[in-house]
Amino acid sequence: MSDDSKKSAPEPSYLTAKRGLMSWLVTVDHKRIGLMYLGATAFFFLVAGLLAIALRTELLTGEQDFMSAATYNKVFTLHGAIMVFLFIIPSVPAALGNFMLPLMLGAKDVAFPKLNLLSFYVYCIAAILLVLTLVLGSLDTGWTFYTPYSKTTGAAVIMATMGAFVAGFSSILTGLNFVVTVHKMRAPGMTWNRMPLMIWALYATALIQIMATPVLAITLFLLVIERTLSIGIFDPAMGGDPVLYQHFFWFYSHPAVYIMILPGFGIISELVTVHSRKHIFGYRAIALSSVAIAVISFIVWGHHMFVSGQSELAGIVFSFLTFAVAVPTAIKVFSWVATLYGGSIRSTTPMWYAIVFLWTFTVGGLTGVYLGTLSIDVHLHDTYFVVAHFHYVMVGGTVVAFLGGLFHWWPKMFGRMYNEFWGKVSSVLVFIGFNMTFLTQFFLGHQGMPRRYYAYLPEYEIMHRVSTYGSWVLAAGLFMVLFTLLAALKKGERAPANPWNAVSLEWQTASPPIEHNFHVTPRVTGSPYDFPEIDKSGHH
Repeated sequence: MSDDSKKSAPEPSYLTAKRGLMSWLVTVDHKRIGLMYLGATAFFFLVAGLLAIALRTELLTGEQDFMSAATYNKVFTLHGAIMVFLFIIPSVPAALGNFMLPLMLGAKDVAFPKLNLLSFYVYCIAAILLVLTLVLGSLDTGWTFYTPYSKTTGAAVIMATMGAFVAGFSSILTGLNFVVTVHKMRAPGMTWNRMPLMIWALYATALIQIMATPVLAITLFLLVIERTLSIGIFDPAMGGDPVLYQHFFWFYSHPAVYIMILPGFGIISELVTVHSRKHIFGYRAIALSSVAIAVISFIVWGHHMFVSGQSELAGIVFSFLTFAVAVPTAIKVFSWVATLYGGSIRSTTPMWYAIVFLWTFTVGGLTGVYLGTLSIDVHLHDTYFVVAHFHYVMVGGTVVAFLGGLFHWWPKMFGRMYNEFWGKVSSVLVFIGFNMTFLTQFFLGHQGMPRRYYAYLPEYEIMHRVSTYGSWVLAAGLFMVLFTLLAALKKGERAPANPWNAVSLEWQTASPPIEHNFHVTPRVTGSPYDFPEIDKSGHH
């Protein structure tokens, strides 16, 4: 195509370049694959969220309300397994990451486009396997599949573990693709010190995905062998060690917690700097702290096992390392707050979500340090305090960042602006509902309410009621997000190429982008955060 003919007719966007269902199913365009991931993960978020609402509604009173104890166990297991393996782990890297990574690097696509499509189909197979457990009589082990119980309970364990096993491969393929793309396909002039922080976060996440996920695969595979052949790896009756399973499982699952939260950190770094029009404070510190978190995350798994009978020395070492991982995280939080300080903060929906994140994630992080203290963890282990802490990091962190990122990049992805008023209302509802739901659970846990119980003593009822009402408010906020964004597609105003006046490369393409992202490969000459509006005298 000559340059003259390009100028005469505007090139169609990636959404309209090819038409028909088949063009989506066999696409190798990273943007379309990102959208398919977005649809799939959003669907499983809905499923797992409805299961959570069912749980909270059952807990409205201490008696049996509408499900039996056995059903309750199955519901919370499926809630956890679907939420972790099919939503939180793939949501930001596979949906937003796939869409944005090449655009932010100034590349035409990821390094291995066909592998990218394969990773999506592998994810779909994993989802089918996990959903099939419902047909096979479901699963009641908890999302962690702890032995020896998972060796002896119902039939669906093998199907569910294979689902998580296969989901791991999707994770590994995405991670490999991202690492190669970041190393090999940056635009000319984009040095490591000029990469957007979102890319740093996705890169650190990809490293964890590649290194940690095989351990989960081997662990789950051993569990399947144990169930089918009764070898005695984890079964104490046959000379096995059930605690060994916990070591294996958390050696993957603790880094996996950072697979879930690191991309969220990347999103917040973008939101805070773009919507306060100020160069990010401590760019290099934020970038390297992502890598530091990736490294340290591999050596803290034992803090899940303080009461499992490991030696006192191991407990002390793991406790100390848990405090260490708080340092790079704190560096990020302080840098974000310092960026806001003296910035010209815009009252946009993404900014509101970023501020919600700063509040909720900080609570999650600080309670993590608290739980990392040996003497305290012994008392709070397996209580609602742990449930609250985990949800403050995962929902208050990852999900809130994910929503902020969706609002931030939605105009770029679909070329439509959403209604700012309803976007902000959704952020307020999410904030209020989330804190009502989980702040009360810290107090419940402190009073000794164990997690995963479906009946409880009358003195816990007031807080359980508040928590359940909060979950309904949170659900209302999330549905409002859905309606606001879908309404934007129908009747939103056309988005300009750069509605936020950002500097990074993804805003230099059309909205929505053309199929190959850029007409001409962009050249990078400065930082992705050099905003013209603010006086830089204080910035070094």
